[in-house]
Amino acid sequence: QVQLAESGGGLVEAGDSLRLSCAASGRTFAIVSMGWFRQAPGLEREFVAAIKWSTITYYADSVKGRFTISRDNAKNTMYLQMNSLKPEDTAVYYCATAPGYSDSAALRKSEMYNYWGQGTQVTVSS
Repeated sequence: QVQLAESGGGLVEAGDSLRLSCAASGRTFAIVSMGWFRQAPGLEREFVAAIKWSTITYYADSVKGRFTISRDNAKNTMYLQMNSLKPEDTAVYYCATAPGYSDSAALRKSEMYNYWGQGTQVTVSS
């Protein structure tokens, strides 16, 4: 079992920055990849970014160049640095873990992740 806890969300203005954290506990030795997804009210959950081990990263086109995903395996913590935030970034952000050695296409799909956090709200005003 793995438990995930997101933090760092808040209400900011367009152009501001936020740094989200995801702390993992439990059977963390089995975690291969971690990812961030987001979901706005009434909309589908969408992929944001993922990291395999600590070096291979993937980003949605909508956030590439603005967001940076990183991972500290010693601390069992994943981060999402969000810069140049836009109103369309407003959503609940979830962290998740994926087993195995999935490739870029697989890690962009929510069904490939086995554990999820409860989410943290990010609101960007215009």
